[in-house]
Formats: sequence, structure tokens, C-alpha cells
Amino acid sequence: MIERNNTRRYVYLLILSILLVLAGGLLAWWTQTAGGTITIRDVRFPGTNDTEMSALLYIPAGVTSENKAPGILAVHGYINSRETQGGFAIEFARRGYVVLALDQTGHGYSDPPAFANGFGGPDGLTYLRSLDIVDTDNIGLEGHSMGGWTVLAAAITFPEDYRAMVLEGSSTGAPFAADGTAEWPRNMALVFSQWDEFSELMWGVPTPPGMVETDKLKTLFGTTDTVQVGQLYGSIEDGTARQLYMPRGTHPNDHISTEAIGNAIEWFQMTLEGGNGLAPSDQTWYWKEIGTGIAFVGAVLFIFPAGALLLQSDLFKDIRLPLPAGKGAVGIGWWIAVALTLAIPALTFFWLQNRAGEWLPASPLFPQTHTTGIMVWALGNALITLVLFLIWHFMSNRAAGVTAESYGVSTNLRIIGKSLLLAVVVIIGVYLLLVISDLVFKTDFRFWVVALKLMNALQFRIFLSYLIPFTIYFLIASMVINSQLRQIQADGSPVSLTRAMLINAALMVGGILIMLLIQYAGLMSGNPLPLAEPLLTIIAIQFVPLLIIIAFILTYFFRLTGHIYVGAFICALFVTWYIVAGQAIQVAL
Repeated sequence: MIERNNTRRYVYLLILSILLVLAGGLLAWWTQTAGGTITIRDVRFPGTNDTEMSALLYIPAGVTSENKAPGILAVHGYINSRETQGGFAIEFARRGYVVLALDQTGHGYSDPPAFANGFGGPDGLTYLRSLDIVDTDNIGLEGHSMGGWTVLAAAITFPEDYRAMVLEGSSTGAPFAADGTAEWPRNMALVFSQWDEFSELMWGVPTPPGMVETDKLKTLFGTTDTVQVGQLYGSIEDGTARQLYMPRGTHPNDHISTEAIGNAIEWFQMTLEGGNGLAPSDQTWYWKEIGTGIAFVGAVLFIFPAGALLLQSDLFKDIRLPLPAGKGAVGIGWWIAVALTLAIPALTFFWLQNRAGEWLPASPLFPQTHTTGIMVWALGNALITLVLFLIWHFMSNRAAGVTAESYGVSTNLRIIGKSLLLAVVVIIGVYLLLVISDLVFKTDFRFWVVALKLMNALQFRIFLSYLIPFTIYFLIASMVINSQLRQIQADGSPVSLTRAMLINAALMVGGILIMLLIQYAGLMSGNPLPLAEPLLTIIAIQFVPLLIIIAFILTYFFRLTGHIYVGAFICALFVTWYIVAGQAIQVAL
């Protein structure tokens, strides 16, 4: 009876997860198409040196070759993709602009390597201008962060082929971009948030407010005085217009800021002819973000009942073992282990990732610089943790006859093999949900910086390269949190599953969360990031939800199976896919 009730509960949860994916996708589709009035096409086009470029093309209702509309090239920043500019693209399209949301070279589905061919900016502008539905006398360029350098590259290559530009969290004169003057770029607005992490890189000042006093910005704005936020400089008619906006927010927050998006809308309405004049404050893009966020939650939820139902099938039920008796650390030893579990990931996060470039430069085997950095960080943590775990075992538990099985580690190849097969089936299920979402709604699973995308053939090959190292990390992580740090009640029984999941989530994410709080408390108090490392700090943000998900999966499947393998294999497949699909490829393959 208990098993039957559990089966019914798993089926209900499975149905709920699928409904969340479908409902979230429908909400996202309805929003990004403005109720079905905007057409969104997934386009591929040839670029420089036979590079295949990828983009999403947004076409407002009523736009035809006889009724042309202004066009905007919208470009994401480093280690993002075309969907990241969704808020901007949706709102531009709602105002009657044709929008090409480009994947930079080496990002998303555009061919590698990253940084090649002006980041793909000239090719994107060429393609946008080739469309017979676009008014080529009214072209806008918008780019966030490195996307700003992408549109600057387009403006350098084709100086007469655009009318206005918005740089979001970016600058002229940064690496790979030309110095700005009072005449170039044409009609440029700069949107740079008050707590942007990259003020030193972009404008050579420790914090964003100081940029208004820099010679670089004054030269760009054609003044010798302090640049005033919100003041129009130059002439729109002459193409020398300039305006500085400083919304409240951080660098990645620009993607989900009604203020930053509204600033871009306002500038293009001032500088481009055409469009429907819809007020900048009238925005709906966030419902798309909510929708894809709901779908992401549904996809993660799917993992739990799908795995549980498979474990009840005849094929997999024999890998369910009794839960090992608790043989973890106790007393002061437990607290020492907790302190180390929190400290080690945070203390090594920057150092190991920075060393990765020296130890393992981008290569055909490991072609994604930042994925390699995360891999080196994960393996470094795994090695440190394993050494400490073995010291603890031999000093505290070995004499008491504690074996590997007590830690959920089995040498039975049948258990290991079937656990891997089950994990593959579960992740294929999640992948199919994403395929359906892409086909039906033209959406992926995401919320802000957390995004799960489909892989192309090249990304799948790269996924296989990184899979084994990440698997090693998750096997060791599962062993530690589910055995050494496992808590039991006074009568020797395990704590509830919910409590165990929450404790393990706090253990896995706590150190990174504390590090981020230190960083942003300093930044938002008017100082530079205390630990510097702006890019890796932004990368760390997505680890907060990701590590919570990982902890839940590892704990849940350890409880169901009595061993570490199912949860570790699911996490390895899920996280490797997640990271590889969202990272840039720095090597031509």
C-alpha cells in the first residue's frame, strides 16, 4: 500500500512538472510574441570565413517588403547567448522594430572561435541590412558588455550603415574596440549601471560614479566639463548626439532592469524614424522571464519523480539498497567538517579558476576556457575533500570496521552501470522537454543568469570531454554530504528527507553565498568589489541556485537508493550540459 501511494504521488509530481514546463513556455511565448503578433524565427546565415552565424529574428505584425520597419541589431555579452537580450528584443519588437538578436561568434549556435570576425558584429549588421523588410536608413545597434564591442566592430566596419547606438554596461576604447570621439560612434547612448562590476575595465575607474570625471568619457561626449547624467549632448541631426544613463543595478542586472531597457527604448525612439511610439515605461518582457523560469523549475522537478518511478520498475528496482547506517562525523568533528565544506569552495573559487588557464589552456579537448576553469575548481575541491575525508576515515572510523558500503560506495558494476543508465534516461527526459519547448514556444529554460539550452552537435562533443571530470566531483561530493556530514536523530534514525535536503543545500551553497554577500555588500556601499574578480563573481551568482539543485538531487537519490551513484550521475549529466551549452568556445573546431 505504501509503495502504491508513493507511485501515485510520483505520477502526480511528474504530471505537475510537465504542466509547469508547458504553462511556463506558453506564458513566455505569449509574451515574446505580444500575443502572437510578433513572429520569431531561428535564423542561420553565412558570415566571414564561412562562419555560420546564429540569431533570433523578431518581426512585428504588418512589417513587409512594402511596409518596411526600422531594424535593430541586439547583441549579448561574453559567455551569454542571443536569448539573454530577450528583454530588449521583445520591447524593441513591440515598438515596431525588426530585431536581430545575434549569437556572437563562438557563443550559442554561432561557429567558434569566440572573438573572431569582430565578434560577428559586422556579419550581423550585413544580414540585418539584407532583409527586404528593414528600412536600411534607420538601423540601430545595441549591445551589452562585450556585445557593445560587437556592435562597435560593426560600426567600425560599416560606418555609414547605422544611425544610432546604445552601449549597455560597455565602453568604447576597451579591448578590441576603437576609441570614441565626439563624432564617432554616431548618435550613441551609454547605459552604465550605478553598481556595474566592470567600471575599471570599461572606464578605468574603481566605481561607476567616477566615470563622469574621466577624460575618456569627456572626449566621447565632446566636453571638458563633468558629464551630466540624463543630459543630451551634441546633435541628433548631425549624428553626434550623446546621452549617459545610470540606472540602479549591476552589470548582469541590465538584462532584467525595466530602467535599463527603458533607457534603450527612449534613445532609439529619439534617434530612429518609424516605430509605433509606445511609451518606454510600457513593458511586458518580464512575463517571458517568469514563464521560462517556471519552465526551468518544472524541468528540475521532473528529475525527482521520473527517477523515483524508474527505480520502481523491474529494470532498476534491484539497485535500490538499504540506507546505510549513519557513520558520519559527530560532535566537534562534524562542525570542523562543516566549516571546511563551507570554506574550501569559496577560498579556491577564484584562485583555481585563474590557474586553469595556465595549466590547461584552451585546446580541442577542452575548448571552453571558463568551463575548464570550473572543471579545475571542481576537481581541486574534490581532491582536497577526498584527502580530508580519508584522513578522517582512517583516524576515526576504520578501527570500528566501517567500510566503503557504509558511505554509499559500492564496487558492484551492475549497480554502477544501471545507475548510469537510469541517470541517462532521466536527463534524456529533461532534454526532450526542452526540445518540445523550443519547437512549440521557441523558448529555452532560464531565469536571468540561470539558463538551460539545447546543445548542437559540436557542444555535445564538448559535453563528452568534460563529463568524466565533473562526474568525479559529484561522486566525491555525494559521499561527503551523505555520509561524513549526514545527521541522525537521537534514536539512530536519519533526519527527515526534507531536513536533510535543506541541510545539504546550505552546506554546498553556503560558502559561495557568503563570498557573494561580501562582494556585493562592498560594491553597493560605494566601493569596488572587495575581492576584485568581476567576471568570476558574476559567474558565481548562478552557482547559488545550481548548487541548491545539486544538493537536493544528491540527497534525494541517496535516500532512495542507499548509494551515491544515481544522484551523482544525474548531477554530472545535468550540470555538464548546463555549463557547456552556455559557455563560449575559444578554439576553432
